[in-house]
Amino acid sequence: MNLRQRIIACERCPRLRSYGARVATEKRKMYRAETYWGKPVPSFGRLDARLWVIGLAPGAHGAHRTGRVFTGDASGDWLYRALHEEGFANQPEATGRNDGLRLIDARVTGAARCAPPANKPSRDELENCRSYLVEELQRARRLRVVVALGRVGFDAFLKAWREAGHEPWAPKPAFAHGAEYERDAITLISSYHPSRQNTQTRRLTRPMFGQVFRRARKILAS
Repeated sequence: MNLRQRIIACERCPRLRSYGARVATEKRKMYRAETYWGKPVPSFGRLDARLWVIGLAPGAHGAHRTGRVFTGDASGDWLYRALHEEGFANQPEATGRNDGLRLIDARVTGAARCAPPANKPSRDELENCRSYLVEELQRARRLRVVVALGRVGFDAFLKAWREAGHEPWAPKPAFAHGAEYERDAITLISSYHPSRQNTQTRRLTRPMFGQVFRRARKILAS
């Protein structure tokens, strides 16, 4: 099986697979007529993209329902609108796998590929999943900018980067919104995750989020 097929068929974390199966059966009332994807969610976008976005995990009624990362929930609404504004996506909406959305020189993935209860994968579950990100990074020949959404995505990238055979970042970068680090022609930008917890409290605003991707575009244009 290729990488995408192996991710979709993954059964490494019994707790997550059990939770995912239950969510896909019980469903949320507003999606009762839909068939949930209900499996691990693969990355979206080409491996040779120069911009990579790394988030946390599929939302139980977002990507876990639609089968595409950051699709079908409020976090995805923020992300794909920001990507579209900077020319990294052909449209700002992400509602389902067949909505016509295409990424342009960008790839979106996560620290975990299964929806976790309360959006909190355990440390062991993150470690179980990291080999997929490692394998992807080993194939990322044109990678120039990584936008890490949230501390979990940030830490996942740093660990996977080292495990992919690259020199560790030293001193270790510190997570902060808009912080920027460069090593070996790769720029890492950290951002608050566009979760409701951050957006509804205005810890993260659309101008703050948009600036992250404007900076990514500027780096790629240099």
